Amino acid sequence: MKFLLLACVAAFAALSAAAASAAGDKAVVARRDAFGGACAKCELSGRKLAGAHFLGADFSGAALVGSDLRQARFLGSVFAGADLSRADLSGASFLGANFAGANLSNARLRGAEAHGVSFAGARLDGADLQDVDALGANFSGAALRKASLHGAALTGSTFSRVDARGADFTGAEMHGAVLNGGRFDGASFRGAELESAMLSGASFNGADFEGADMDRANLAGADFSHARGLDQDQLDDACADGRTRVPPGFTTRLCAARLMVRNPPPLPPAPPVPPAASPAPAAPRFLVAEP
Repeated sequence: MKFLLLACVAAFAALSAAAASAAGDKAVVARRDAFGGACAKCELSGRKLAGAHFLGADFSGAALVGSDLRQARFLGSVFAGADLSRADLSGASFLGANFAGANLSNARLRGAEAHGVSFAGARLDGADLQDVDALGANFSGAALRKASLHGAALTGSTFSRVDARGADFTGAEMHGAVLNGGRFDGASFRGAELESAMLSGASFNGADFEGADMDRANLAGADFSHARGLDQDQLDDACADGRTRVPPGFTTRLCAARLMVRNPPPLPPAPPVPPAASPAPAAPRFLVAEP
């Protein structure tokens, strides 16, 4: 299966090269080209793949450094351990995709749709995720240092044990999000919506919470001792325990854990079923270009 996909990619590269010579090195993959099958550890760095569809594909460990993947669709596809550093994925759709352990440092994902996507253990340092729509996404253990999630929709998403020092969550919707055990030192949560969010055991040294909504948020064991922008009303709306640390002069409200979340966040959508392989196809389906 892999060699068929590689042959198709090579053939497409030849066609792209011919087009580039005639059109001034601006060849772009047709917006409805689709990739399927397996292409683990493929080398596709710097390719023009804007609008491509990855349907049930396995690109584990593939290299797409600096590739143009704007408006691409990654449906039920696996990019675990892939290198997409500096790639442009603006406006892409990642429904049910798996980017666990992938390198997305300094990648651009602005306005992307990432419902139910796994970014567990991924590197997203310096990534631009502004306005990303990631309902129920999993960022557990990810590196998000100085990443921008400004205005992102992150309801029900998991950020357990992340390193998000200096990250920007300004205006983010984080209803029911899980931030347990994460490092958010120097991060911005200005105007963020953290209703019913779980912040247990997380560190917020120097983090900015000005105007953040923390109604029913769980602050058990969290360290806010050097947080900025907090006011007493925010802490009164949240739930804490004896381990919660707040700046001098502030107090916390103790309440039972079972009362901390009134409305559980919606479940993420189920990932799509990968397309079944057709027996003995007449022509390879791994690279399909519609007229």
